[in-house]
Amino acid sequence: MKDRELLIGVTGGIAAYKTAALVSRLVQAGAGVTVVMTRSATRLVGPKTFEALTGRPVATRTFGPSPHPHIELAQAAELLCVAPATANILAKAAVGLADDLLSTILLSFDGPVLFAPAMNARMWQKPAVRRNIAQLKADGAIVVNPGEGYLSCGETGAGRMAEPDVIFQAIAGALP
Repeated sequence: MKDRELLIGVTGGIAAYKTAALVSRLVQAGAGVTVVMTRSATRLVGPKTFEALTGRPVATRTFGPSPHPHIELAQAAELLCVAPATANILAKAAVGLADDLLSTILLSFDGPVLFAPAMNARMWQKPAVRRNIAQLKADGAIVVNPGEGYLSCGETGAGRMAEPDVIFQAIAGALP
């Protein structure tokens, strides 16, 4: 991981708190990490958490001081990992919808893309979600399947975002 440049996309799933542990581990391993958060994600974990862990500003806005942040961020990174990947971002990525910074980066990015889905077990089993996962895999994305267990909604089943160590290993394995 030393001296590798990574982009971590954080979406609005409760598992976003686990992404802080992933980012910390990546930084401790020597990676340069830039975090991109959706608006919903910022309601669950504050950008300051990721800024403290990475020593870098967190990207949240499609339009900012630079006219093309999605292009610049995409060109600067070797790998993009979205964790947690909600059903919403999976759907956007599967059909090429670009209506926020993270989804425009997904369309601009040329390197390996990993998704670590996290959602309710019933959502994970929906045909639409399964189709989106299949499309993303067909497009070359790597999907780190969720685990089974207790979910934040109080139910038990598949849908828990993979543990940070599992995602870390997937990132390490996907780097050229």
